[in-house]
Amino acid sequence: MKKINASKLLFFKPYKKSTRKISLIAGEISAGFPSPADDFKQSRISIDKEIIKNKEATFYARVEGESMQGAGINNGDLLVIDKSIPPEDKKIAVCFIDGEFTVKRLKVKKDYILLMAENPKYKPIKVTSDNQLIIWGIVTYVIKKM
Repeated sequence: MKKINASKLLFFKPYKKSTRKISLIAGEISAGFPSPADDFKQSRISIDKEIIKNKEATFYARVEGESMQGAGINNGDLLVIDKSIPPEDKKIAVCFIDGEFTVKRLKVKKDYILLMAENPKYKPIKVTSDNQLIIWGIVTYVIKKM
């Protein structure tokens, strides 16, 4: 079996994204008993400033499929992906492998990489020197529609 240097299998591509401001109610919202509405003041925040550390390296992608349900990532969720974060063992990454995109948890070993699903219905993908793998970025947030 041929030895693989896992660090040579990981690559990044830069990406730029703009910001948008939305309204924020000042104060906290009770998840128990209701609080008086006059305790809240409205201000403006940028959701990008709240969840994005490096705007030039961050992008969004919508999830299709159920392979990451165990990590709380479901079909239709919106992922916030940061390309400036180095890929490491146990991080959730958006990967481009052999011409297809997938989101999986990285399991980095000395001689190979496994792309791990978080759903027992899906088997790990073992990345070898025969595969072409590009790590597009690391998932930092999951935005869900309620």
